Amino acid sequence: MSKTKIIEVDLITKSFAGRVSPAVNNLSFSITKNETFGLLGPNGAGKTTTISMLCGLFNPTSGCIKVNGYDLSTDLDKVKHQIGVVPQDIALYPTLTGRENLEFYGAMYGVPKYQLKQEIDHWLEKLQMAVSANKRVETYSGGMKRRINLIAGILHKPELLFLDEPTVGVDVQSRTAIMSHLKDLNDSGMTIIYTSHHLEEAEKFCSDLAIIDAGEIIARGEPNALVESHAGCKDLEDVFLKLTKTKMRD
Repeated sequence: MSKTKIIEVDLITKSFAGRVSPAVNNLSFSITKNETFGLLGPNGAGKTTTISMLCGLFNPTSGCIKVNGYDLSTDLDKVKHQIGVVPQDIALYPTLTGRENLEFYGAMYGVPKYQLKQEIDHWLEKLQMAVSANKRVETYSGGMKRRINLIAGILHKPELLFLDEPTVGVDVQSRTAIMSHLKDLNDSGMTIIYTSHHLEEAEKFCSDLAIIDAGEIIARGEPNALVESHAGCKDLEDVFLKLTKTKMRD
């Protein structure tokens, strides 16, 4: 039985003024519902640009992206409430408390007040932020900010969640908590598209992934299958280095 596609990408390219090569070059792929899909690549490979186009932050220079059958370039209003976004940069107001930030983002997504309070209380408790909820974000550690940043992206219960480096710069405890609850969200039916430089984390978390370099997909498949298909590689990190080489990317 064929799986339902939630994202369909057809030959998307993104070019920026002053740049010789496109940031993303003729990408085509699809993602099925309830997938944990990883988009991996070195710095400057086109990951964040691709994620930004997939969640409708800006349009591709050419090509088409569909979410649940809707073309993002013309029907974004029909799908924006189905999408949650957790950006790499912390998108919180530092002088507001954690709770105030969540109230703001929940209201922006149109979550009813009675439901919003329940959701905020639920997630603050689950991610061990209830005690600190009424402190200003500027007093938080990096891990605390990441957890509030994550909650802000899921309060409206999106069908599709985009995560750009959700555990960058956090301690092991915060990373473990974040990844555990993302697994729970996926088990409940949420599709997750995720980028990370933590390849061991990605290998454990993702049911499917693509490795991108210079704006093009250079490998695609289930993590175990990718490792098995590359001779001499014992894990995803070996595959990644074999395909993208060891030259520094700054």
